Amino acid sequence: MAMIETYRGLVYPRHLDHMGHMNVQYYTARFDEATWHMASRLGLTLDYINRTNTGMAALQQTTHYKAEVSSGALLVIRSGIIEVRTKTIRFFHRMYNAESGVEAATSELVGAHLDRKARKAIPLPAFVEENAAAFMIETER
Repeated sequence: MAMIETYRGLVYPRHLDHMGHMNVQYYTARFDEATWHMASRLGLTLDYINRTNTGMAALQQTTHYKAEVSSGALLVIRSGIIEVRTKTIRFFHRMYNAESGVEAATSELVGAHLDRKARKAIPLPAFVEENAAAFMIETER
């Protein structure tokens, strides 16, 4: 399957570091926003989270920075699911400059389905694996 768009936005001057490039904290923030869009497509919506007192917790994130991003850049992130296990999801994001098409960064994450009261991982609902089938990818790291 093809990766789906999960984020689109603009880099503002306040996102830059002292060298004039987007600071790593803003790459992470963009990938986080893309993650929540992907989670929603899987059925892990805000309504589901509030109704069931569950959530998702990041267990691991590996980010590769590939090209510098400057103020005014238009960014797009496309995402896909690599693997769904009983309690975890492994997924992948690619960040591009929307105008040039240059890949700026990638991020691979593992997230656990969480019981917010017990603060422990619990099995994902069956609909997550069913919905993930439409977004499964193989990465080319």
